[in-house]
Amino acid sequence: MGKHIALLLFFIGAFANGQAIVADIKVQGNKRTRTSFVKKISKLKLGQALDSAVMRQDIARLIRLPSVSHAYFQVFKAKGGYDVYYGIEENFTLIPFANIFTSNNDEFAFRVGLQEFNFLGQNMTLGAFYQYDVFNSYGLNIRAPYLFSNKFGLALNYQDLTTQEPVFLQNGTADYKYNNESIELLGLYELNFKNRFELGINIFTEDYEYLFGSTDPAVPQELVVDKLLYKLIYNYDGVTYYYQYLDGFKSALNLQYVTSTNEQLPEFWIGFNDFSYFKRIGERGNWASRLRLGLASNIDTPFAPFAVDNNLNIRGVGNTIDRGTAAIVLNTEYRYSLIEKDWFVLQGNIFVDGGSWRNPGGDFGDFADDQNLRVYPGVGIRLIHKRIFNAIFRIDYGHGITKDATRGIVFGIGQYF
Repeated sequence: MGKHIALLLFFIGAFANGQAIVADIKVQGNKRTRTSFVKKISKLKLGQALDSAVMRQDIARLIRLPSVSHAYFQVFKAKGGYDVYYGIEENFTLIPFANIFTSNNDEFAFRVGLQEFNFLGQNMTLGAFYQYDVFNSYGLNIRAPYLFSNKFGLALNYQDLTTQEPVFLQNGTADYKYNNESIELLGLYELNFKNRFELGINIFTEDYEYLFGSTDPAVPQELVVDKLLYKLIYNYDGVTYYYQYLDGFKSALNLQYVTSTNEQLPEFWIGFNDFSYFKRIGERGNWASRLRLGLASNIDTPFAPFAVDNNLNIRGVGNTIDRGTAAIVLNTEYRYSLIEKDWFVLQGNIFVDGGSWRNPGGDFGDFADDQNLRVYPGVGIRLIHKRIFNAIFRIDYGHGITKDATRGIVFGIGQYF
């Protein structure tokens, strides 16, 4: 409180002696993040009137950068105006990551990779991954949100994914070897501090090869289809970030339209929105919730777009156990910092994941069908390093309480949502 009062008195005094002007902007504490980059994305500019609201917004923007764990500003009287100092506490940003997921059906899969979140000191992300999920997969990506200015950037992604996918037929389940090879280019635009857009195109080929299980004369055992995907993403972020604690609301809308060269997998559209809400509770508690609403073309196909999966939406359920053309999923959890030191946090959580799906070709009444409803409560722990970006190692155990439920452990890097 005293710090805010002192800041208020400073500005009252500054304006009492005439309009305060920014004479210089200095950046301190940064070792890998370039000073020119910090000035590039800052709203405060030389020669402008000193504005505490703009400086607070710049600090909030800096804290959201992968390379920054914390930031602050200071103001000092100088010749011709005032010098503004932006102080930065940097994250370590060359980060390995891993996701490991199992269930009581003896399924095992993992994804490992390496990402640099501050490439060239410009907060560009450069990464690669390897995945094992019965078969081998890999991918490469680069993301430069401020490549051209403090508003415009680009992202480029390549991946070659191969998995064993269940296909749900009327007379049983078949397993297919599924391959998706794609290249994606996105234009990135930041409208303002809280609102960002992505627009782009994805060119990909899907390859389905029958392995074993039930068959259906109407469902081919081999299928190779070239597709084109148009994508629009809108992100709103009104969350306040303070190390591992989050408070506020954010929303992520993803709209896609897919064209196809084969009538067996016709063109379709898909859209989903993740609504996330976070609330600080006391000094060490954090309540977090995510609601996903998804809807796609209601085509009666075994290759429906929304999957029920351990690593995506329901912890403990298994690896891709069902599919649908619409989805409602709610994840809610209470996080509590059991131990908190200068750089390390041991956090525990209790959660409930629940969701339901519309069957391909079905209707919205499918959401109430107990065959589609899954509810999985569980517990987990988080090991958090406060000076390394996204250095959150998580272990969650989910145990189903609905019909034909399973149980399983999910490992990963970063919070589940």
